[in-house]
Amino acid sequence: MLLTKLYVTQRPGGLPHEGRLVAGNTLFSCALGRRGVTYNKREGDGATPAGDFRLLYYYLRYACNLHAPWRLTRPNSAWCDDESSFLYNRPLMLPTQLRHEEMWRLDNLYDVVGVMDYNLNPVRRSRGSAIFFHIATNQLEATAGCIALREGDMRKLLPRLARRVCIYVR
Repeated sequence: MLLTKLYVTQRPGGLPHEGRLVAGNTLFSCALGRRGVTYNKREGDGATPAGDFRLLYYYLRYACNLHAPWRLTRPNSAWCDDESSFLYNRPLMLPTQLRHEEMWRLDNLYDVVGVMDYNLNPVRRSRGSAIFFHIATNQLEATAGCIALREGDMRKLLPRLARRVCIYVR
């Protein structure tokens, strides 16, 4: 049976970026934004937004079997985080003069990127961009506002996720 719901919370008694992700009857440690979870997300605040978010599609460095739409990440793939642009919080291609997040990373943290439906429809400038579900460092270091799992945990979880799974962040 595929999972349709994931639950994310800060770890009780932990640092703000230390989180827990519940997937069915499995509990994973996860990384959150360095400032924890917020109900008032702002661009660059280092916090993970609270709310209910669908995983719309994935960017993958390498093809794999998913139940959700995906596209291959290319060396010129990027995501706009330039608040002055009409492309704010949208994918774009390099080269660009706009401030952006590079999707092709040498540290492999974006080998799997689930695009969460945070601030996409409608896009509200300055309310946060590039909020993803991606691979974490082995030490689960803080993200800039995303939710991240260790690579092994992500590989275990991905085949179990239904199309448009919902992540509940509290």
